Amino acid sequence: MSEAEPVPASAPEASAVLEALNSTDSNGTEALNATAKFVATPEGTALAYGSLVFMALLPIFFGALRSVTCSKSKNASDMPETITSRDAARFPIIASCTLFGLYLFFKVFSQEYINLLLSVYFFVLGVLALSHTMSPLMSRIFPASFPNKQFQLLFTQGSGESKEEIVNYEFDTKNLVCLVISSVVGVWYLLKKHWIANNLFGLAFALNGVELLHLNNVSTGCILLGGLFVYDVFWVFGTNVMVTVAKSFEAPIKLVFPQDLLEKGLDARNFAMLGLGDIVIPGIFIALLLRFDVSLKKNSRTYFYSSFLAYIFGLGLTIFVMHTFKHAQPALLYLVPACVGFPVIVALLKGELTEMFRYEETSPEEAGTKDDSSDSEKKDQ
Repeated sequence: MSEAEPVPASAPEASAVLEALNSTDSNGTEALNATAKFVATPEGTALAYGSLVFMALLPIFFGALRSVTCSKSKNASDMPETITSRDAARFPIIASCTLFGLYLFFKVFSQEYINLLLSVYFFVLGVLALSHTMSPLMSRIFPASFPNKQFQLLFTQGSGESKEEIVNYEFDTKNLVCLVISSVVGVWYLLKKHWIANNLFGLAFALNGVELLHLNNVSTGCILLGGLFVYDVFWVFGTNVMVTVAKSFEAPIKLVFPQDLLEKGLDARNFAMLGLGDIVIPGIFIALLLRFDVSLKKNSRTYFYSSFLAYIFGLGLTIFVMHTFKHAQPALLYLVPACVGFPVIVALLKGELTEMFRYEETSPEEAGTKDDSSDSEKKDQ
C-alpha cells in the first residue's frame, strides 16, 4: 500500500516471496524523531508519489505482456505457477500467520540479526529475479555473432531406474552476463542498502510475480483479491502489527522514492513508499485479463486496458485519501473494487460476462498431458 514515511538511508516481495510481500505491505506517517518532523515540499511530494505510480505501472504492464509468452512456454525455468481457488482461499490465512509471526520475531529477537538474515535471503532472491528480468533485454542487445554457449545445471537423486531429477536448469552465456550484473547490484544493496538498489530488486520481484504467478480463472482472482481486501483492512485499521513489521523489515519488498530528492539529491532520507503486494496482487489479476483478451482473438485489449486504468484510478485515490487524512491506508481497500469492478462493468456492457467467468487456464504441463492423451486416443482409433 502507499506510504509516506521518514526512513533512514540505511533502510530500504514466486509463492513464498509473495507471502512476504503481503505480510509486510503497509503505510503510515511517522516523526523523524521525538521533537522534529520532516515536512515535504509540494514539489517533492508530487515527484515522489508520481514516481511511485510510474514505477508501479512498469512491472504490471510488462509483466502482463511477458505472462502471455510465459503461459505458452515449456521451459522449466519460465514455467508459471498456477494459483487455484483453494490456494486463493488459503492465502490470506497464510499471509496473516506470516505477518503475525514476523511481528513476534521482531518483538522477541534482535531486529539487527533478523534483518541480517533477511538481507542475505533477499540478496540471493533479488539476484536471481533481476537476472531473469534482464535476460530478454540482453538477448536483444547482444549481436548475433556473440558466442553464446549453452549450459545445464542438473542435480539428481538415486541411480538407475530410481533416478529422480531435483534441479534441471538450462542457461547460456547471456544469462551468465545477466547474473554478474545482478550480483553487482546485489552487493551494492547488501553493503549500502541504497534506495535505487532497493528499487531495482523490488521492480524485479514485482515483474517476476506478475509474469510467473497465474490465476487459473477470474473467479479465483476475485476470491484472492476479496480475501486480501479483508486481510489488508483488518491488519491496517484493526491493529498496529502491519505497520510495526513494515517499519522493522529491512528488505526490498517495497518501492521507495525520496520526498527530499530536490533538496538532498541521491543522499535523501525521507521516503514515500509503495508495498510490492499492492503491485503484484492486482497485477496478476490484470495479467489474467490480458490473457483472456488474447483468448478472444479479437485483436483488442479491452479488459486489460480497463483494468490497467482502474489500477491507476485506485492507486491515485489511495494516495489522495492518505495525503488528505494523514493516516495509514490499506491500498487494496481502493484497488480491489476498482480492478474488479471496472472489467465487470465492461463485460456487462459488451455482453461477455458469462464468457469472462467461464474462461479457464491450464498450466503448460496439463496442456501437454491433454495433447498427449488426445494423440494416443487418435492412434487407438
